[in-house]
Amino acid sequence: MTESVDVVLIGGGIMSATLGTLLHELQPDWKIVAFERLSDVAQESSNPWNNAGTGHAALCELNYMPKNDGGPLDPAKAVSINEQFQQSRQFWSSLVEKGVLDEPSTFINATPHMTFVRGEKDVAYLKARYEVLKKQPLFEGIEYSEDSRVINQWAPLLMQKRRKGEPFAATRVPAGTDVDFGALTHQLFDHLAASGVELRTNQEVRKLKKQTDGSWKVSYQRALGRTPGELNAKFVFVGAGGWALKMLQRSGIPEIKGYGVFPIGGQFLKTTNPAIVAQHKAKVYSQASVGAPPMSVPHLDTRVVDGEASLLFGPFATFSPKFLKNGSMFDIVSQVRTHNLWPMLRVAFANPDLITYLVGELLKNHRKKVDGLRVFMPTAKDEDWSLIDAGQRAQVMKKDAEKGGVLQFGTEVVSAADGSIAGLLGASPGASTAVPIMLSLLKTCFPEQYAGWEPALRELIPTYGQKLNENEAAADESMTATAAALGISR
Repeated sequence: MTESVDVVLIGGGIMSATLGTLLHELQPDWKIVAFERLSDVAQESSNPWNNAGTGHAALCELNYMPKNDGGPLDPAKAVSINEQFQQSRQFWSSLVEKGVLDEPSTFINATPHMTFVRGEKDVAYLKARYEVLKKQPLFEGIEYSEDSRVINQWAPLLMQKRRKGEPFAATRVPAGTDVDFGALTHQLFDHLAASGVELRTNQEVRKLKKQTDGSWKVSYQRALGRTPGELNAKFVFVGAGGWALKMLQRSGIPEIKGYGVFPIGGQFLKTTNPAIVAQHKAKVYSQASVGAPPMSVPHLDTRVVDGEASLLFGPFATFSPKFLKNGSMFDIVSQVRTHNLWPMLRVAFANPDLITYLVGELLKNHRKKVDGLRVFMPTAKDEDWSLIDAGQRAQVMKKDAEKGGVLQFGTEVVSAADGSIAGLLGASPGASTAVPIMLSLLKTCFPEQYAGWEPALRELIPTYGQKLNENEAAADESMTATAAALGISR
């Protein structure tokens, strides 16, 4: 007889790890099986060298609060992203206290978040942004300066040998973080495996077929010997990065019609030179180039991986037809269907700046890339920095009633009408907001159980259901408690 389980998780990244952990905490009696086609989890976008490790809380990322052509700046998106990250902080804090996660410094470290801009227009914008955000409880402690002496104290590498007379400004939030999502993913899966959840590595799901009883037949293939297997699952989550689209297409659910993805790769400049690393402890973001996607906003980051600090600068866009680093060269063409061809063509026609940007990035050699770094760090030397390949990001393309098709920057959950299958498409802020994304998925896909789960969810996430930014006292209490639990700045 075919094996039957309650839940199948496809993909061994932070999303599957988070959903699996939530479900196991809420329904410890459910049988859960996770599939990963590679030999270990967290080898794609969740790998620490495949992302910037920024705990996205909109503290430094300007694209969450863009310019408004002279109109008032709206903090709503920035506040929403921060609210979501606070849920992640609370969830991780609870798991540390329960012993699910290891010592917090193994996956999260206090790292101030900064924004640095040049030129009169951007300086005026950054100051206006600061004036709006400093009034928001979740952004308490944000600082602003145009003084080179102050900015030099915050991040010396930004100021050394900078040209005099150049207008510049910076904001700083000491409560920022650097997150090793690879370590976090491993720890979550280690706990799940020790608690009875079955993790099957080197096994690739090849087919999904809806059964008459509403369950899903999950057909898979083992890497060793390419032997096939199958099981039935009441619920399937597809957290396979760029391959989530392929899996959802194979499932045949109508909700995936009209969707496509555009793959964008990346590289970072990296240095481990102790003399340089010691002078910079911050994640410093700036404005994106014209046509650049939000994930390509330039930033100079402190990274802490396996206890060792380094600096990354980038990302620099690359192109590959693969949807994953370990994907197929045919990914970009194999996604094409009659229902998504027109939306994808409309996206191509409507985004010439993105194409120009990508071509320009591809033409840059190592020296040109270090020239980009020198905008941040005037003293940067070519020989101190080496290039590393980051992960593939699959940006969502989908139907639009007015434009025919749009390129969407962000993440989106696509689920079947009956809630029996769901998958995650898109990129940033992704991992940082995995907890609220999975909470939303649970509410959509498990409406009958969700009300009964809420008391347990409030134990894991004490302010669940509240808007912290609307309650200054609650915001202060929550951030103080999670900072203490995670060993990070308030």
